[in-house]
Amino acid sequence: MSDIVLKPAPAPRGRLANLLPFELGRLLWFGLAAVMIFLVVFPLWQIVSVSLHDADGNFTLENFGTAFGRARYIQSFINSLWLGFFACLLSLGFAVPISWGLARTDIPGKRLIWLGVIGAYVMPPFMGAIGWILLAGPNAGWINRIFRGLSGIDMAIVDIYTFSGLVFVVALYSFPLVFVFVNTALELVSSEMEDAGAILGAGIWQVARRITIPIVLPTIIGAAIIVFLEAVSLFGAPALLGTPARISVVTTTLFEFFSNPVRVEVAAAYSMPLLLITVILFLLQYWLIRRRGYVTQTGKGGERRMMKLGAWRWPVFAYAFAVIFLAVILPLSIIVQAALSKAWGQGFSLDNLTLNNFRYILFEHSTAADTVINSATFSFWTATIAVTLTLLIAYIVNRKLVPFSGMLGFLAVTPFVIPGIVLAIGFYAAYAPPPLALYGTALIMILSFTTRFMPVAYINAASGMRSLHPEMEEAVRILGGSRMTAIRRVIAPLLKRSLAGAWLIVFIGATRELSTAIFLYVGATRTMSIMIYDLSEEGRFEHLSALGLILVVATMTFVALGFRVVGRDFMLKRT
Repeated sequence: MSDIVLKPAPAPRGRLANLLPFELGRLLWFGLAAVMIFLVVFPLWQIVSVSLHDADGNFTLENFGTAFGRARYIQSFINSLWLGFFACLLSLGFAVPISWGLARTDIPGKRLIWLGVIGAYVMPPFMGAIGWILLAGPNAGWINRIFRGLSGIDMAIVDIYTFSGLVFVVALYSFPLVFVFVNTALELVSSEMEDAGAILGAGIWQVARRITIPIVLPTIIGAAIIVFLEAVSLFGAPALLGTPARISVVTTTLFEFFSNPVRVEVAAAYSMPLLLITVILFLLQYWLIRRRGYVTQTGKGGERRMMKLGAWRWPVFAYAFAVIFLAVILPLSIIVQAALSKAWGQGFSLDNLTLNNFRYILFEHSTAADTVINSATFSFWTATIAVTLTLLIAYIVNRKLVPFSGMLGFLAVTPFVIPGIVLAIGFYAAYAPPPLALYGTALIMILSFTTRFMPVAYINAASGMRSLHPEMEEAVRILGGSRMTAIRRVIAPLLKRSLAGAWLIVFIGATRELSTAIFLYVGATRTMSIMIYDLSEEGRFEHLSALGLILVVATMTFVALGFRVVGRDFMLKRT
């Protein structure tokens, strides 16, 4: 008797599916490809195109001659490279020892240090710069005032308005990026390799220097590249600290090109080397990793035991706490003092205490309420669009529904290596002119923010998608449901924790974004970060401290919500 093979009946197709010449997966791929071209490809292409054409559309190389024809513009570019290099080195010096201490040793106060790193991570760099202006300004900074009062010597012992001061501040708020990657990598290193070194007579420091750190060196290199690019693309801290000291960098020079009259062609030409440097750095990283051939024998499954530091526990803890103190506790304390003061320079006294700064910001300032609403609205839609878009992309890529689906994943992570300021210029060049004429609208702010933070959302969505077996949505298909039904009713609910974490991270990033927003806003679309920068330009430190404190408290509230919804690895493992 011949075997009878029973096959499930084909899933019924809905009316819409019967009318379409393509499967929904293929149609969805084309739609997402169009969106990614709009968000990523076309703005980048426009940077190249605009840099090679004049205002009338004629081919020219004159834009490059204007962009690099002055010694001051060339010096700005050199300053940015040095800023990125030294900030990168200092960030590694801050982050690697702290990461090693938390992940591999028995130092005390791990929870305190961990929360401190989170605080430095969510503290906007421009707010950190303002805190250090109040602390280390050469004339009115509290450190110099206290020194003059105690010593009687009329001199400044610290001056934040210097290149070294700028490097110091940028590194303080960049080292958490290194920590995020290095700490995670160190937690995956098995103790068996360290034990082997100890058996052969190596001490704690030799094991760390010759075994542990080399294992995670690819991660350190990758983090260093990211910090370098982040440092050279920052606008807030260089504008606040560098401009008074006549230290110009790429971002502040680009801002000059956007003053009246706007010279977007020159700005595009001036930003091209940043794209070239980005490509070179990532090719270098790939070459280094491939050349060295890093491999661990035990991998994630190996046992991890904390190394006993003995008397060294406290010096390592003291170093980590000192970094946290400089990055979070000290500047945030002086910002709180300024926010609660009638005049921040008059010091701590009951007569100087007031809540009027908060009342002014929340209820009396003509545009402050609108900026708060703008920040919340832009961030909400940015996070929502980014998470929805990347969930669909991750689904198509992971399930390989169509050929070349991986191209969507590549485009989704491409903005990760594009400096935010370059991305802003691309959006301006692509969508400010007619026929769309989006410059100054809420839409261009939301779309640019979405593109800026899309890689974060995609990494979370793709990671979650890999953990789901296709059989779950296949069951929906057998019962007659479409792929969209499977995504909406099965995949999204199963990934809700991961997606919620991604949504919160993108929301937080969008609320504090300055480097992109500063080039695309008008008065009606001003955000909190831009208003803080404007208040600093006016010297109204009491009011900007109040607004900045509101921003920091709101950010920490969302971080606490993330811990509650997602777990303790929110922020550190999901970025």
